[in-house]
Amino acid sequence: PLYDIFPKSGISQTEARKKLSLNGNILLFFGYIRKYKGLGVLIRAMTHILKKMDCRLVVAGEFYESKEKYDRLIAEEGLEGRIVFHDRYIPNEEVEPYFAAADALVLPYTQASQSGVVQLAYHFGKPAISTRVGGLAEVIEHGRTGYLVSANDPQALANAILEFYNSKETVPFGQNIDSLKSGFS
Repeated sequence: PLYDIFPKSGISQTEARKKLSLNGNILLFFGYIRKYKGLGVLIRAMTHILKKMDCRLVVAGEFYESKEKYDRLIAEEGLEGRIVFHDRYIPNEEVEPYFAAADALVLPYTQASQSGVVQLAYHFGKPAISTRVGGLAEVIEHGRTGYLVSANDPQALANAILEFYNSKETVPFGQNIDSLKSGFS
């Protein structure tokens, strides 16, 4: 189901970005950070994305593994300042600004059964760019409510993110998500 228990005040994207000290194009990786969630793949994808456009990645969630390996990867890829960590548990009443500030949620999972984070993104009207693992492909309509790519492929993930940014003015992602929501009620 949709996670409509989360408070929704209607904060604007501008207000949310100001509150979180963000600007520009913003991607969101949200939730517990665990190996199977593929954050390393997304960090590598950022290298490809930044060759084509300016963008920031916000990683909001609690680490369940070593953060240092991601810090090393960011340094190796030369991505300092492009990836912002809010490495802590995000309480329910603080969730909305992260989704309001973001252009899209990214789920680069290497394996999964399902993810409640997609339903959270839909609750806030945000598209999801994800890998085709587990049940994720069952809730994301490729090209309508987000994009789906193969797992463990940073270039494919980068291409989908670039496609999203190139189409976000012409594809009514918000309307498509709204029409899909009733099926999850």
